[in-house]
Formats: sequence, C-alpha cells, structure tokens
Amino acid sequence: MTNEMELSFDSHSSNEAFARVTVAAFMTQLNPTVEEVSDVKTAVSEAVTNAIIHGYENTLHKVHIRAWIQGKSLFLEVSDEGVGIPDVKKAMEPLFTTKPEMERSGMGFSFMEAFMDELEVESEPGRGTTVKMRKEIGRGRELWTTQSL
Repeated sequence: MTNEMELSFDSHSSNEAFARVTVAAFMTQLNPTVEEVSDVKTAVSEAVTNAIIHGYENTLHKVHIRAWIQGKSLFLEVSDEGVGIPDVKKAMEPLFTTKPEMERSGMGFSFMEAFMDELEVESEPGRGTTVKMRKEIGRGRELWTTQSL
C-alpha cells in the first residue's frame, strides 16, 4: 500500500498540535499501537517546534510536512525555508541549544532519534532545514501474535 499527504501551515506555535493530530490521523491506516502514535506525535512536535523557534525565530512563514506510507513504514519530512543550521552534527548533539535564554533543553533531535527508526537532517544556512524521519509500524507485532497463539 502507498499513500501520501502534504500539509503547509503558518509558523504559529499553536499549529504544532494541529500538525501532531494530522500526522496521527494519517498514520491510522497502518493500525498503529498507542505507543507508536505517541512516538510519531512526539517526533513531529519536536521537528515543527524546531522549525518555528529556530528556523523562523518566531516570525511568520510556512512549515511544510510531507508524509507517505510504503508498506508498513511511515515516512515524514518536516521542512522550513528559515535560517538553516550551520553545523548539523553539532546541532544534533544532546543538550546543544542556540536558545538557552528560552530554556530550550537541546533534546529535540535526540527525541526524534529515540522515537523514530531513522532520522536525517538536511540544512543549509539561509535556505532552511528538512528533517526526514521513518517509523516502521507493527515491528515485532507479527512475532508476538504468532507466539501468543
């Protein structure tokens, strides 16, 4: 099965919840567990929040989400056309933040890595950032179902 959706919305922090719910609704066709939905919603929240706070520095622009399903995998791309990240490797280090005055924890990318099966960040200063993620839905469920019978 293959399916795809695209979503663009204003970079208001209130739209972070909208993005979470939209992606969660889209992934229901894969019959995810509550934990899988929660993992994806957390990763989407972190990516969207990064775009709004760091990418656009709280100015009004568009955040874009592209999601698609191939087999049992959910693929996500969250992108902005903001300031970009000069050093992606450094930005992905746990506890690294460019906004300590905002009490940012610097754990956004770490959470995305922990909750998703794959994470890739592409960024160019002055051109924006795209966070690419993949989550396999149902991993281990077939084995559990077979063994429990």
